[in-house]
Amino acid sequence: MENNIKGKVWKYSDNIDTDVIIPARYLNMTNPDDLAKHCMEDIDKDFAVNVSKNDIIVAGDNFGCGSSREHAPIAIKACGISAVIAKSFARIFYRNSINIGLPILENSDAVNDAENGDIIEIDLSKGEIKNITKNKTYKTAPFPESIQEIIRSGGLIDHTKAKISNK
Repeated sequence: MENNIKGKVWKYSDNIDTDVIIPARYLNMTNPDDLAKHCMEDIDKDFAVNVSKNDIIVAGDNFGCGSSREHAPIAIKACGISAVIAKSFARIFYRNSINIGLPILENSDAVNDAENGDIIEIDLSKGEIKNITKNKTYKTAPFPESIQEIIRSGGLIDHTKAKISNK
């Protein structure tokens, strides 16, 4: 993953839980491509077929609340979403997202101003979110370099494998 991301907004409300992101009836699946087909289907039945590579989810408070399943960020990433911007995240979802290399950023103003279909550009190294459609820029804390390395590697497992093979 690069430090710069650009995509179309898919906006959701507060308290989007992991059961909505990937319904429990699909938890027997482990293939990311299979999970992607069912991402967000209980809240937006056409999401998985309409999302495009590099699109961005924008949501309110407490995104990813509920159970601690890793299936949720895996399904989001596998369906093509390049980042999630929310007012706040559930702690376990936040960590699971970083572990699989899905960038997630917090900024209430960016969320409040965004609408479905807006084009957003993110610079992960600067901690900058630009709503191209609205011509507005927002700052967020950039990830530490160690987290940026995990995201660029595609997740913690790939990052660790690369570190081990370089020794």
